[in-house]
Amino acid sequence: MEKQRRIKIAGTGFYVPDQILTNADLEKMVNTTDEWIVTRTGIRERHIASAEQSTSDLCIEAAHRILRHAHLEVKDIDLILVATSTPDNIFPSTACRVQQGLQADHAPALDISVGCTGVLYGMIISQGLILSGIAKRILLIGAEVLTKVTDWKDRSTCVLFGDAAGGFVLEESHDDSGMLSHYWKADGSLGDLLILPAGGTRIPASVQTVAEGLHYLQMKGNEVFKHAVKHMAEAAEEALKRAGLNKEDVDIVIPHQANTRIIDAVGERLRLPKEKVYVNVDRYGNVGNASIPIAVHELKQHKKLRPGINIILDAFGAGFTWASIVYRW
Repeated sequence: MEKQRRIKIAGTGFYVPDQILTNADLEKMVNTTDEWIVTRTGIRERHIASAEQSTSDLCIEAAHRILRHAHLEVKDIDLILVATSTPDNIFPSTACRVQQGLQADHAPALDISVGCTGVLYGMIISQGLILSGIAKRILLIGAEVLTKVTDWKDRSTCVLFGDAAGGFVLEESHDDSGMLSHYWKADGSLGDLLILPAGGTRIPASVQTVAEGLHYLQMKGNEVFKHAVKHMAEAAEEALKRAGLNKEDVDIVIPHQANTRIIDAVGERLRLPKEKVYVNVDRYGNVGNASIPIAVHELKQHKKLRPGINIILDAFGAGFTWASIVYRW
């Protein structure tokens, strides 16, 4: 029987800004407490971009680290993908800004805008491009500067978010490692539950939209929680089925790091022990598309990713979108 072709992660890396905002700092800014934040989110601190830093700046820093860990140079990359909900501009794309910063004028570049599911969508798209021969190596970066679209007077959301960039070099696998299966879906009817209302063509920017705070993200937390848990569990189960594996075959689950309540609830739905579910949201907050790449890199650096183990990457984001990938290291 012909061996199934698949793609693999050939390099990992991430970058977070130097400034750290702790829960104690937030206590001085808004009516909240460290206990309230930790109990409801599991977050203790988050990294904050400087006034001068944009999403592409974080991407460029991360890209150099990713390439260094992959022992590659910029010239070895055939395509740049940036998954983000917080682009530098509506246009040009953030990926083009990254291409400029890397001096990678040989490589096409484009953004992926599907909320926090973007890196997984990017991996699925990359599989098609690589296995069809369109690209040999793809640099996929997930990045957010969510703190610049956060309303710091809204205690229900301002405690959640941080800034970061992380990603992968993807290429074809020539052994048994790599992406075994995937599952991806979307439901646009739920889009208004997590939205940045103004600044596009639906509600163009104006003095009034600024005054009304419509350039900050808005979230109906309880509804987002309910759908996130349901669909992340659904996606993981379907991806496992497509890979021909059972829950007992799973060694590590790497979920999108939104908050510990969602992460714990997904683990419980999947009936997986807590020690199999990786959590680092306490140190970074919700960094959107950067969260899964950061987690993969940390596990790799801590030598927790042994050859042959089965990993589930699982995410949910604005749109709504959700996806899961079963990956063999």
